[in-house]
Amino acid sequence: MKIDLTDTTASKINKALVKGRRAIGTPAVGMVLTLVIVTDEENAYDALKAANDASREHPSRTLVVVKRVSRTPRDRTQSRLDAEVRVGADAGTGETVVLRLYGEVVNHAQSVVLPLLLPDAPVVVWWPVDAPLDPASDPLGALAQRRVTDTYASEQPVRDLGARADTYTPGDTDLSWTRITPWRSMLAAALDQVTVDVNAVEVEGEEFNPSCELLAMWLADRLDVPVKRSLSSGPGLTAVRMDTNHGPIVLDRADGSLATLSIQGQPDRAVALKRRDTAELIAEELRRLDPDDTYASALRFGVERLNPAPAVAETPVPVEEAAKAPVNKVTAKPGPVKKAAAK
Repeated sequence: MKIDLTDTTASKINKALVKGRRAIGTPAVGMVLTLVIVTDEENAYDALKAANDASREHPSRTLVVVKRVSRTPRDRTQSRLDAEVRVGADAGTGETVVLRLYGEVVNHAQSVVLPLLLPDAPVVVWWPVDAPLDPASDPLGALAQRRVTDTYASEQPVRDLGARADTYTPGDTDLSWTRITPWRSMLAAALDQVTVDVNAVEVEGEEFNPSCELLAMWLADRLDVPVKRSLSSGPGLTAVRMDTNHGPIVLDRADGSLATLSIQGQPDRAVALKRRDTAELIAEELRRLDPDDTYASALRFGVERLNPAPAVAETPVPVEEAAKAPVNKVTAKPGPVKKAAAK
């Protein structure tokens, strides 16, 4: 059931929701959270479809905030709110309200959203595109317990990762981090099967792919070893190679679907590592509403520390002066090597 409202208010939208629930014979509210999607008109359909699919696991009230760009100075002064209320089969297992904001009300979206939040239920805000660099300070982000961004949709994802680290607030997360959950689980399980010391790691994947960078930062943070970031043609992450004192451990996924896990002294195993769609990623994020400390630790490790710049060559010393200089021998002491912990 769909109800269209033109030039409306939040009060009228709430009445339309009650009317819609009664019309389909479900007067009770059975949602567990409010999902606020902040997007543009171009990406609204795909984001709403993903949210409806995820609502089968997490029944929720979905509020889609579409900020319409005013084309003329006159339009910018005329504030208007249009809404489309969906209940029943048209809204998955929850309720959906598509809010289209015009004029000055675009800058005060939180005043429209606040009266429509479910009482005593957690709030999650998701920006599929054009996420703020500091989600917690955004007026809509301030209403939420969890704030979900997607650095992969950014024009400069590596730069945005650095900004996310500087402005991180407990409750922030990113779908680029969610995409590597199966990789992190598989690598941690592989290290649990054997007792080895990891000396170095190489992460291979597409250029400017934030998931590759986050996986490399997670490994460097947890293992405390050098991690090299190398490039491939993709799709996405393609391989992780760990150099250990008992031979290499390799997780290789060349086709974006099926991976091969190779451990020295054991037969190779095929592992399902399919690239997941957005609905699966959102559903995973909605399963936990507490802060993700592992993501925060990996994010703060820093992209710039993955491949440190080579040491600057020293100015050559004349042969005569070098012959007079005393020779000091330095013995390198290997540092401790840590083992990955399954999270």
